[in-house]
Amino acid sequence: MERLGTGIGWRPEIAGEVERMPGIDWVEVVAENVCPGHVPESLLRLRERGVTVVPHGVALGLGGAERPDAGRLEALAERATALRSPLVTEHIAFVRAGGPLSASPRLEAGHLLPVPRTRDALDVLCENVRIAQDALPVPLAVENIAALFSWPGEEMSEGQFLYDLADRTGVRLLIDVANLHTNHVNRGEDPAKALAELPLEAIAYVHVAGGVERGGVWHDSHAHPVPRPVLDILTDLASRVSPPGVLLERDENFPEPGELERELTAIREAVEKGATARSTAQAKSSGAGSGSVGESGSGEPARQRVALAQAAVLSALVAGTPVPEGFDRVRMAVQARALAAKRADVVAKVAPELPVMLGERYREVFLAHAQKRPMTGGYRQDALDFVEQLLLSSGRRERQDEQVPLRELREWWLERSGPVPRSRRPAVRLARATRRVLLRR
Repeated sequence: MERLGTGIGWRPEIAGEVERMPGIDWVEVVAENVCPGHVPESLLRLRERGVTVVPHGVALGLGGAERPDAGRLEALAERATALRSPLVTEHIAFVRAGGPLSASPRLEAGHLLPVPRTRDALDVLCENVRIAQDALPVPLAVENIAALFSWPGEEMSEGQFLYDLADRTGVRLLIDVANLHTNHVNRGEDPAKALAELPLEAIAYVHVAGGVERGGVWHDSHAHPVPRPVLDILTDLASRVSPPGVLLERDENFPEPGELERELTAIREAVEKGATARSTAQAKSSGAGSGSVGESGSGEPARQRVALAQAAVLSALVAGTPVPEGFDRVRMAVQARALAAKRADVVAKVAPELPVMLGERYREVFLAHAQKRPMTGGYRQDALDFVEQLLLSSGRRERQDEQVPLRELREWWLERSGPVPRSRRPAVRLARATRRVLLRR
C-alpha cells in the first residue's frame, strides 16, 4: 500500500491555509463536492506540487440493501481519474432506504447511519463492495462510522465485522479512531478490542477528528479540537502497525491555521509514541480475531430482510413512525434531532440565500418543515421542496407568520425549479408578467 504520510481534509474555507501549511503530504476531498471538469485551482496546485489528493465519498450507501447506483459509481470513478488518485474511499453505512425491496416510500437520511452487524448485512455489504470494486479504476477503502444508536440482535463485534468484510472482499480499511471513541462513549464498545480484532495489514489510512459530548452522548462533529482519548487510540493503533497515512478532518468552525498545525503536530507525536512502543516491545500482530463467518450466499432474501429493517429504522428517524422494537428510544430521538439539524445546516450551505431571506427564523421554519417532510432526494432538492411547501402553505398562513418573504421565495424557487434558468430578456420577462396577470383574472 502506498505510504501517504500526514494529511488534512481539504475544504474550500481553508484552501489557502492548506496550501501554505508545512508538512502536508496529502489531502482528502469530499468526492461529491468536486466536479471532474472543474477541479478547484487549489487542488490542482497541490497536485502539481506532488501532494496526493484522495476523493472521499459520502453518498454511495454501500451498507444499504440496494445494489450501488451505477451513476454514483461512475461519478466516483471520474473523480478518481480527474485527481489522479491512488485510491478512493467510502463509508460502511446506509444513507437511504425504502423502495421496491421493502414496498415502502424511498427516504433519504442525509447522513451516514450504521448497518446492523449481522450475517445478512455483511453478505449484502460484501456484494455491494465487490460491485464498487469492479466499477472503480483504483482500489477502494471503506470507513467505520460513528453511531448514536445500536441495533438489537447484533451477531458480531465491530472488529469481527470489519475483519470478515476485508477477508471476503480484499477491500482496504479506512480506520477512523475518532469514530472508535464515539462508539466507546455511545455504545460502550472497547476501542482496544476493536483494534485487536482488525486485519491490520488491510489498513489504507487513518482518520482523526474532534467532537463534543452533550448529555452523555458523543457527537462526531468534526468541528472541535481532537480530544486526548482519540489521540490515545491513535497511539494504540500505531503500537500495533505503522499506518500508511493519517489525516486530520475538520469540516466547520475552522480555527486559525496555527491551531490546525498544532493538532497535526499532536497527531504526529501520537503516531511516533505508538511506533516507539511497537519497536521497544516488539508488539505482536493481533491477527484474525475470532475468525471469519464465511460466505453464506445471501442473494435476494438477505437484501429484502435488510431492506425491511433499514426502512423501518429510517422511517422512525425522519418520518415519525414508531421506533422498531429493541431500539433505545432516547438514542433514536437524539439521532432524529441530529439528522434534522444536519438537514438545516446543509440546506443553508447549498442554498445560502434562504437564511438571508428568512433571517433568524430560518432554522425554526426549516425544522418545522423537516418534522413533516422527510427528505426524498439530495440536499438541493430538499431546499426546493422546503420553499415549495412554504409557498403552497402561504394561503393558510396565520398573521404572525407573514414575515416570511413570499415574493422573494417565489422568485428564488422559479429560478431554480425548472429544467433551465428563467430568461432575463426584457421581452420574455414582460410576457411572463402578462401571463401572470391574465391567469389571475
